[in-house]
Amino acid sequence: MERVRRLTRTEAVASTASRRHIDLQASGLMVLFCLALGLQQVAIKAVAADISPLAQIALRSAIAASLVAALAYRHGLRLSDFRARLGPGLLVGLGFTAEFVFVAWGLNYTLASHMSVFLYTAPVFAALGLHLWVPGEQLTRRQWAGVGLAFAGMAMAMAPTADIENAGAILLGDALGLLAGLSWAATTLVIRRSSLSEAPPVQALCYQLVIAGLLLLPVSTLLGDLGRIHATGAVIASLAFQTLVISFAALLLWFSLLRRYFASQLGIFSFLSPVFGVLFGAALLGEPLTMNFIAGGIALLAGLLMVTR
Repeated sequence: MERVRRLTRTEAVASTASRRHIDLQASGLMVLFCLALGLQQVAIKAVAADISPLAQIALRSAIAASLVAALAYRHGLRLSDFRARLGPGLLVGLGFTAEFVFVAWGLNYTLASHMSVFLYTAPVFAALGLHLWVPGEQLTRRQWAGVGLAFAGMAMAMAPTADIENAGAILLGDALGLLAGLSWAATTLVIRRSSLSEAPPVQALCYQLVIAGLLLLPVSTLLGDLGRIHATGAVIASLAFQTLVISFAALLLWFSLLRRYFASQLGIFSFLSPVFGVLFGAALLGEPLTMNFIAGGIALLAGLLMVTR
C-alpha cells in the first residue's frame, strides 16, 4: 500500500511538471473564455420567463453532448476509452450536473450579477483543494491571505440589506451560487487527481454533458418545465449561444488549457468572468447593485487575484 501511495505521488508530480506557466496565447484565450462565461447567467436569466433555467441547462447539455460525442469519435475515441475512465468520468459528470442545477435553481431567486460573482468563487475552493491534494500547487502566505480576503468579501456581499427587494430570496440564491462554485471546484480537483488529467479534453467534456443531459432531461420533464417552453426568438438565440459557445466551445477550451497549464495560474483570469457578469447584468437586465455587494465583490475578487496570481 505504501508503495502504491509513493507511485501515485510520483505520477502526480510528473503530471504537474508536464504543465507550463501561462503565456500570452493562453492569456488571450482565457479573456475570451471569461467574456463568454460572464454572459452565461445573463443569457439564462433573460429568457427565464419563457423557459425555466433548469430546462435550459437540460436542453443545452443534451444538444451539446451529441456534438461533443461526434467530435470525440472523430478524434478516435471509442466506448472502450470511456469505459477505461468511467469512475472519474462519472464523478466529473455528477459534479458538472450539480454545478448547473445549483445555478438554475439559484437564478430563480437571485440576480444574474450575483450568480456570476458567487459561481466564480470556484478558483478559491479549487486552490484550497489543490493545496491539500496536488503536489506542486501548495498555497503561499500571500495566497492564504487572499483566501481570507475572499471569504470576508463573500460574507460582505451576502449580508442582508434593506436597499433591495426580496433580500431573503436573493440570499438563498446567493448561497446556491456558492454551492455551484464548490461543485465546479470539486470537478476540477477530480480531473487533476485522476487519469482524466491526461485524457483528451473532449473526453472529460463528453462525460459531463452526457451525464447532465441524461439526468436533467427526465427531471425537467417530470417537473413540467419542457411543456411550458415558449419558443421565442430570444429563447432560440439564448439556447444557441449556451449550447454552441458555452457548453461546446468554451468548456472544450477550458479543459484544453487545464491539461496544458497550471490550474492555479489559469485562475488568475477567472476574476474577469464575474466582472463581465456584473456589467452585463446591470447593462442588459437593469439589475440593481447595492453598496455592500459592490464592496464585498471587490474584496472577493481581490482575494481571488491574490490566490491565483
